Amino acid sequence: MKTQKIIQQSSMPSSTPNKLVLRRTRKRFNPKVFINRTIETFAIGSLLLTGFSGVGAMGCWGMEIIETNADPNIIISGWQQQKNICLGAILVSFSAFLGSSLIGASFSIQRDKF
Repeated sequence: MKTQKIIQQSSMPSSTPNKLVLRRTRKRFNPKVFINRTIETFAIGSLLLTGFSGVGAMGCWGMEIIETNADPNIIISGWQQQKNICLGAILVSFSAFLGSSLIGASFSIQRDKF
């Protein structure tokens, strides 16, 4: 965001007439920019969560395969449950990405008046 500058004539007495004073004003809160940045951040975060959950699901899937081929005396359990949790997280976060992208696109279409 850019700050606006106001040029005013100084009311203080000085040796030179018409002395200009530059003042910086506060940045104004723009709700449209806030909403766009929030949606963008949410979309990026959901894509990152999707990627990390995919890596976790692949790792759990590999551990599940190792568990089935391992010695029956060694009991390592819970990999299938962890894999299903990661796959569910992938589904939820990818659908959140699609939803936030759709909302962001609809806001930009309304703004551009297509």
